[in-house]
Amino acid sequence: MVEAKFIWMNGELVPWEDAKVHVISHSLHYGSGVFEGIRCYEAAGKPAVFRLREHVDRLFKSADALGYELKYSKEDIGKAILETIKANDLKACYIRPLIFYGTGSMGLSPKGAEVNVIIAVWPWGSYLGEKPVRVKTSKYIRIHPKSTVSEAKISGHYVNSTLAHGDVAKQGYDEALLLDGRDGAAPDERF
Repeated sequence: MVEAKFIWMNGELVPWEDAKVHVISHSLHYGSGVFEGIRCYEAAGKPAVFRLREHVDRLFKSADALGYELKYSKEDIGKAILETIKANDLKACYIRPLIFYGTGSMGLSPKGAEVNVIIAVWPWGSYLGEKPVRVKTSKYIRIHPKSTVSEAKISGHYVNSTLAHGDVAKQGYDEALLLDGRDGAAPDERF
């Protein structure tokens, strides 16, 4: 991973190495953070964020699914994303906005926990590189849609993908496909 210079954290640009989170953070213990993965491409020598508005809308829908009360508007976050890219002098990058509960509560309920928002950006080429990719169906299945808010990008959901990736990587594959578990269909075949 190539580090950038700054991370936007709770309204301020802080040096990358100073963006810290306490180990007794609700989201670290319970997977209750929400995030987006956004790409910024160089277009005509300038940065161009792919579908910024749609990604910020989905970030807020995910936050709403977990009951987050945010002090920032969608417009604030959109501007902060652009500010962070500019502060890091990047024309192309990966963008990771993350909303998470910090300290203040350690029960299952996040009531009383501080709400944190960060935006990290960094140079990141093709996700799986430029070589052909080997894909295998994992022994793990996708999380059932009735067990959670499956359309929300909740941090804890991605443990499932991490397990699947580890499963197929041990067998020499680059990426995992998870079946949806209801009828053996791949995720994109269920609609």
